Amino acid sequence: MTQTQPHAPIPTKTTPQGVTVRVRRPPTGGDPSAPASGRRTRSLRRAADRSTGGTPATPLVYLTLAVSVLLAAAPLYYMVVMASRPNSDITSLPPPLTPGSQLGPNLSRVLANQDVMFGQAMVNSVLVAGAATVSVVVLSALAGFAFAKLRFKGRNALLLIVIGTMMIPVQLGLVPLYMLMGKLGLAGTLPSALLPFLVSGFGVFMMRQYAAQAIPNELIEAARVDGASTTRIFFSVVFPILRPAAAVLGLLTFMERWNDFLWPYLTLDADHPTVQVALSRLSGGYYTDQALVMAGTLLGTLPLVVVFIVFGRQIIGGIMQGGVKG
Repeated sequence: MTQTQPHAPIPTKTTPQGVTVRVRRPPTGGDPSAPASGRRTRSLRRAADRSTGGTPATPLVYLTLAVSVLLAAAPLYYMVVMASRPNSDITSLPPPLTPGSQLGPNLSRVLANQDVMFGQAMVNSVLVAGAATVSVVVLSALAGFAFAKLRFKGRNALLLIVIGTMMIPVQLGLVPLYMLMGKLGLAGTLPSALLPFLVSGFGVFMMRQYAAQAIPNELIEAARVDGASTTRIFFSVVFPILRPAAAVLGLLTFMERWNDFLWPYLTLDADHPTVQVALSRLSGGYYTDQALVMAGTLLGTLPLVVVFIVFGRQIIGGIMQGGVKG
């Protein structure tokens, strides 16, 4: 007669309230927490991958990023190398790949050149690009908020007109703009390089799209219930939400105005150059000192680098938010 082995007693415990409950028996054959911990770790990793919308980083991804960074930084590094060398080294073979000792003297020669007026050109470009950036960001945010959240007659027609201005080539309006600046008595002065670019159709459309997606109507209605005016709603509620998009628009506008050559070349006189006009003077004539051109290019690039470093976090945040919302 076969004897059956008695079952192990079921473990129980008593709660402080006097209730007896069963305790789940841990699995046999190893560490009880290992399987659950492993499953939990894998599930957390999968959840993190789903939340970021991507795949885990692999060595190939890091290698691709490293190569991309090197390719992007190579022109800047070569510009520094050429700006720190004498002109004779630039045409030598093989070309130099390490910085030289002439960076300071070359920069001093660029700034001391009275025919180029590079220092004055830097100041003029900062004034024009900075004023245009502030104006475009503020006016575009105001107009974008109005087109996205305010209801008024002819709103859609006005928005179509704004979009239509983006289809007109800039070169088509150079002659009428120059004639207008001449009639206003501003031809040859610094304001003539600024006035045509105080507002941007692209900026209005960009801010309108961002405001329509990022700002809920309930938030504006709640502010109105609290007694806030439209102006108060914009500056206290709307503009803080639009800040990432405003940072992106500000960087694009600053770069566009800083790198503009044709319009300042047409409308400004020799005493009011911008950076791009001054660089064209460095490379003009029968003999071009390429080391000076590279040194001037390095000086002209530094403000853009500084702007990106200062506002980089908001710029990248705005691009990421725009990509997610799109």
